[in-house]
Amino acid sequence: MPIATPLTTLLEISHPVLLAPMDVIAGSRLVAAVSGAGGFGILGGGYGERTWLERETAKLASLSAPFGIGFITWSLAKRPELLDIALSAKPSAIMLSFGDPAPFATKIKSAGARLICQVQDEAMARQALEAEADILIAQGTEAGGHGASRTTVDLVPAIVDLAAGVPVVAAGGIADGRGLAAMMMLGASGVLLGTRFYASEEADGAQEAKRRICAASSGSTVRGIIFDLSRNNVWPAPFTGRCLVNDHARRWSGREVELMQNVAGVAADYAAAKAAGNFDLAAVIAGEAVGLIHDIPPAAEIVERIASEAEQLLAGRRNSIVSA
Repeated sequence: MPIATPLTTLLEISHPVLLAPMDVIAGSRLVAAVSGAGGFGILGGGYGERTWLERETAKLASLSAPFGIGFITWSLAKRPELLDIALSAKPSAIMLSFGDPAPFATKIKSAGARLICQVQDEAMARQALEAEADILIAQGTEAGGHGASRTTVDLVPAIVDLAAGVPVVAAGGIADGRGLAAMMMLGASGVLLGTRFYASEEADGAQEAKRRICAASSGSTVRGIIFDLSRNNVWPAPFTGRCLVNDHARRWSGREVELMQNVAGVAADYAAAKAAGNFDLAAVIAGEAVGLIHDIPPAAEIVERIASEAEQLLAGRRNSIVSA
């Protein structure tokens, strides 16, 4: 039986499993696969590349299942016209992360889309609620890519208590049904997954990057500013980036000031490595859930696996309560 939560009702989906809008990785093919399986795919609008966004949203025009489009908020503020392109695709929701959603909230909601806001602490959650967010994503530090320092287990119940009935989705360190069941016990209405869907057939990532995610063990990621410095794209505080540990991260760990002093040469080498698919130098952006990921299946299979395992676990708990 599908797991019904306030989130599934609000988004009209079968399973409380959302695709993180990973920049470049979460393209239309992955969105369609996740949404088609009864989850909620969110296109990775990321920093906002107009040509890419127009192409990928056009591919979603025939998708009958609900989907969303996500942006990095502070980057969208530099190119606000991209929101019009996104809304013209008639998404069920727009997800904003890392910045004040208020300047965009009215336009999003007036277009009939839900407003999803990713937050990393209570102050950000209050800001999102003041902008009348329909859904909050409580993102813990375990997440791949950019985030802050609070752990998922600490953050989720704190945001649930603050949200006063607004559905809260947990993100960070989750890759299977056990994670979904655990987050629901903390009050979450669902989960948002990035790294688990990165290692899927439909993700627009290099096969070698996917292979490295599957080969990685627990504890083999690091959060910091090395890969941002190396690509000349330093984020505002308090956000840092998590990726797999590689030779480049080992070389510059603890030497970030020296890296900044040599950033021109490092950035050129980094860009060349990224273009060549050399992940000993270029980063594979991934979260702490890598130790739970061992295969690269179709995204629909991932959705079904997670939903089925969580339902079995939750049903077992209900049965044990009844028998007691």
